Amino acid sequence: MDDQINNSETSYSSWDGILHKLVQKIVYEALVWSSLHGLVVGDKADQRSGEVPGVGLVHAPFALLPKSFPRTHWQQACELAPIFNELVDRVSLDGKFLQESLSRTKKVDTFTSRLLDIHSKMLEINKKEEIRLGLHRSDYMLDAQTKDLLQIELNTISSSFPGLSCLVGKLHKYLLDHYGNRLGLDSAQVPENTAVIQYAEALASAWKEFNDSRAVIMIVVQKDERNICDQVVAVVYFRAGYTPNDYPSESEWHARLLVEQSSAIKCPSISYHLAGTKKIQQELARANVLERQELYDFLDNSNVIDNAIERPDSYVLKPQREGGGNNIYGDDMKEVLLKWKRKGSDELSAYILMQRIFPAVSRSIMVRNGVVHQDNAISELGIYGAYLRNKEKVILNDHCGYLMRTKVSSSNEGGVAAGFAVLDSVYLT
Repeated sequence: MDDQINNSETSYSSWDGILHKLVQKIVYEALVWSSLHGLVVGDKADQRSGEVPGVGLVHAPFALLPKSFPRTHWQQACELAPIFNELVDRVSLDGKFLQESLSRTKKVDTFTSRLLDIHSKMLEINKKEEIRLGLHRSDYMLDAQTKDLLQIELNTISSSFPGLSCLVGKLHKYLLDHYGNRLGLDSAQVPENTAVIQYAEALASAWKEFNDSRAVIMIVVQKDERNICDQVVAVVYFRAGYTPNDYPSESEWHARLLVEQSSAIKCPSISYHLAGTKKIQQELARANVLERQELYDFLDNSNVIDNAIERPDSYVLKPQREGGGNNIYGDDMKEVLLKWKRKGSDELSAYILMQRIFPAVSRSIMVRNGVVHQDNAISELGIYGAYLRNKEKVILNDHCGYLMRTKVSSSNEGGVAAGFAVLDSVYLT
């Protein structure tokens, strides 16, 4: 570990006036703290990781210092969470809207088609979800030009990192308690992050509403899951199921159908899952419900396609996928649009075209696998939300903690688990 840090020594000689020796000391303490407090994930380089408890663990990638964020925008994001929670619930109840909005996507996207088939079966048998649980996360960036808080997307399935994000906040508070005076930073400006506690309380409340002490609690995870230190439990909590890779055979699809047909509380239910798709968010934007999103329907906005071809760096092409690493940018996007435009392909219906957000760039120190790296970086704020309703009684509807992710500004993608970003926290200004 010491050798790796020493090898990076010269790159810190003039980082924003912080002496490289001080940075080295802070990094070392941060790595020790991470090991002692469980800020770790499975190491993909170790084949036994995730199979043998305590074997093959490495610290989660993190930013060394918290990211500055305006207090007013922070408060705005928190206040929006209950509104989006209720929006998801209302949209999920409109089965016709979900089916019609995704009908064109269904023709060209097998994964979405299979989800819609399950949803159709639930509509046919008039399946009612009296107890509805949603654990969501709405992601935002601060636009550098307008200084506005702009929404990127709303996640309704597998809203990851509520546990590790809390630990990063505690790590930053610890570091600022010890080095804040020398850095000119105050640990009191890092807001408390209670995401994991509030998520656990929401899940426990849902189990209580189920009102059967014999009921089992089940969590659905991906094969070879590395984020083994950040899992939570629910009646049926889908930590997986958001990508086609989670359904390698008909057995997995049959299992998903059985879960939907059961009386268990689903988080998310199939209707909540569909309500969180990018295509549905596009439809809601068209209806002026989410006015901050700038999303475009290909079949109704051919002039937007021409504009994206002319200015490919101003747009991003997104499929109906979650988990990072799926979007198409720049010249690659331009080639795809030109090809589909020439062919008149219906494949466009499986995507949405989104005007890109260009957030402010700042310097950041990032640590991954014990190696320190400094670079220009941008950040993305996610606000967690929890919603629980039993019939007409809303039991819980609130924001509950946050996730801050930071990545080098030259990177298009932003997933932590996918290797593009690091975990961070907020420093309110």
